[in-house]
Amino acid sequence: MRLSEWLHRAGPVRIEPLATRHAARLAEIHASAFTQPWDALEFERRLAQRNTVADGAFLRRGTEPVGFILSRCVADEAEVLSVAMAPAVRGRGYAGLLLGHHLRRLAQAGVRDVFLEVEEGNRPAHALYRRYGFRDIGRRSGYYARPDGTRAAAITMGRSLERKPG
Repeated sequence: MRLSEWLHRAGPVRIEPLATRHAARLAEIHASAFTQPWDALEFERRLAQRNTVADGAFLRRGTEPVGFILSRCVADEAEVLSVAMAPAVRGRGYAGLLLGHHLRRLAQAGVRDVFLEVEEGNRPAHALYRRYGFRDIGRRSGYYARPDGTRAAAITMGRSLERKPG
């Protein structure tokens, strides 16, 4: 599917860099997606770090993001720290637009390899990352806490940015 077709299907969304002023909203979105969410202070801290690349998805002329992606860069590698979308916009294709934009931004910054971890049972996220060229490279047992108190494995994924992402 071409980007223009995807934008039409997904609706009006823009991707912009995030700043510390967005920390409270990011914490809200994160809490809706993860069992052990980061608070606003954690987001402020991460957004203030020079090696963090953070992008947000914004609807129309909205000033608060409906989704985000944060990566930490070291030399020519990046680790995606977190990706989340607000419940009201999940399933609309915005996460793909956000990820594609973010990968291009990382490549422009000189990143060659990107890594991330995804909960083993999170099929939609796993499928999204595979569509964008990520491959399974490892597994960490008991990495994620689940609401019922059990633990889930994390699948480590990676990809090169030498070719055009997404």
